[in-house]
Amino acid sequence: MKLRLHLFEFEDLPWFPKVIRSGMMDYLRFMISALGTYRPIVPLLLAALRHTGQTRVLELGAGAGGGTAGVLRGLRAGGLPDARVCLTDLYPQPAAWQPLQAATPGLEFEPAPVNALAVPAGLPGFRTIFSAFHHFPPAAAEALLADAVRQRTGIGVFEGAGKHWLELLLALTVLPAAQLLITPFIRPFRFSRLFFTYVVPLIPLFTIWDGCVSILRMYPPEQLLALAHRADPEGTFAWQAGKVRHWWGPQVTYLIGVPRAEERVDR
Repeated sequence: MKLRLHLFEFEDLPWFPKVIRSGMMDYLRFMISALGTYRPIVPLLLAALRHTGQTRVLELGAGAGGGTAGVLRGLRAGGLPDARVCLTDLYPQPAAWQPLQAATPGLEFEPAPVNALAVPAGLPGFRTIFSAFHHFPPAAAEALLADAVRQRTGIGVFEGAGKHWLELLLALTVLPAAQLLITPFIRPFRFSRLFFTYVVPLIPLFTIWDGCVSILRMYPPEQLLALAHRADPEGTFAWQAGKVRHWWGPQVTYLIGVPRAEERVDR
């Protein structure tokens, strides 16, 4: 799918009820973690960390932290035992992050809001953004990449889809049915999540819309590279973009940039 439409997502709207947004994020976290969506990119991220000499990952736009624990375990098992991940977001979710931190060695979070377009210098680390880059229109996406270039830290952008028409069909049919089945098993338990899933089904309805719009908003690899080259006009970073396939079929779209110089950044 080459088409890209930057339609609105409800979760991006400032007035959108926090209880509905949290319910949607909890579902995405559960699904991404249970399916191991980002397992295929662990070797790519591991190679980038080794290239830059970093052991700390700074995750931007972390949402509820879906998939992060699995990626961190993969990095440690893959030969980087000192790997750490710090979760950040413009809308921090400490209630969702605290159980992850307690269960995952090396996982931490920043409780204050963090703007991915202007990350404070006091938050070092190889930057990643999972399932969230499509939220940024081209100018903001370019600014996000440019900030990483300016601060001489590597960056990895990962989207848990391959941008296919079939994925839109799944978002309209299979995934809503799965949401109704798995919601009682999502932890931590929240009565509000059950109420707004089964009694007043706002969480599944908004999830369907935002899920479809997310796919339409996604940047394919060639557009990711174009954004990267505009963000790095002097070519100080080496960039690669593409797709990797999960063993059971789904794809992950990625962009990775690392400084060309051998300069090491603060771990």
